[in-house]
Amino acid sequence: MNSGSRSGRSTGWTGRAAPRHLVLGIESSCDELAAAVVEGGLRVRASQVHGQCEVHRPYGGVVPELASRDHVRSVTQTVTAALDEAGIRASELSAVAATAGPGLLGSLLVGLSFGKALAWRRGIPFVAVHHLAGHLAAAELAAPRLARPYLGLVVSGGHTALYEVGDGAPPRLLGQTRDDAVGEAFDKVARLLGLPYPGGPAISEAARSGDPRAFDFPRPMQGQPGLDFSYSGLKTALALTCRAHAPLSETLRADLAASFEAAATDVLVTRARRAARQQGLGQLAVVGGVAANRRLREQMAQMARAEQIELFFPPPELCTDNAVMIAAAGAKLLMAGEAHPLDTTAFSRAPLGELPWASSSVEHAEAIKMG
Repeated sequence: MNSGSRSGRSTGWTGRAAPRHLVLGIESSCDELAAAVVEGGLRVRASQVHGQCEVHRPYGGVVPELASRDHVRSVTQTVTAALDEAGIRASELSAVAATAGPGLLGSLLVGLSFGKALAWRRGIPFVAVHHLAGHLAAAELAAPRLARPYLGLVVSGGHTALYEVGDGAPPRLLGQTRDDAVGEAFDKVARLLGLPYPGGPAISEAARSGDPRAFDFPRPMQGQPGLDFSYSGLKTALALTCRAHAPLSETLRADLAASFEAAATDVLVTRARRAARQQGLGQLAVVGGVAANRRLREQMAQMARAEQIELFFPPPELCTDNAVMIAAAGAKLLMAGEAHPLDTTAFSRAPLGELPWASSSVEHAEAIKMG
């Protein structure tokens, strides 16, 4: 049976879970290089993350070229550390899964190329994973009670979107940001406030001593129909306020951080409430880096109780970019009989459920099933 390589090497894989079904996941879509091993799609055997905060902090944001170069330096060591933590050899892996996009192309190519090379070398299936599918898989892995269909809210540095996650069909997009993603807004506002990168944790920490009612920042698109988001106007309002009150005292900085955080999270909560009502869904999963935000968790919990919605957040370590989510998503695809050819390429943008390789992957999956 073809593993997806052009050499047609036999793998013995049948599309069903192997006894241990050990999947190596590799994530390199932005500024973190991560590797993880998940067993049977459920049990986390290892998780390693190589961060780059010190690389990008002097610039106040991610520098794509520096990110990809650091990935090249760290990918072998990170994967090796994951295998060591799992207590296995590469020869024991059932498959390799890697993020193909969306993300920074230079960064994606490092993890994707390494994953494809390892799969070819071991003669095992390779699975290309959509980054957002990985975030949703993290919620499902962490909470077995989370059952499709459910409402999925993705909140990260590059994405702010609501999905109806159904069974047997790609997630359906309900609404998304029209400009900045919420995590991107946190990073930009942190820079305006003179806070360090990454902006999300810095603003959350500064907001602890601030008054969230000190400034009445706008809640963009709050009164408009639909489920889309917007954050550029909120960012501009804070920038103008900073200019009017310069130089900022520590007390004023804390109040600005708290007021911005309140506005940013209020928009997410109200849109999630509206989506749950419109779609009639009783479960909500909030995923992505911003899902680790303390105020967002508190406000979402209050809304969920009032609406009688069952709310799920992955643990904080599975909110930020990690490879556990990629391995888990890859395992789901494998157990459904899907794998991808080794000429699968990285992509910077593609809606969840509309993958660039979709047509070829279907043909490839059929070839695998037929042996």
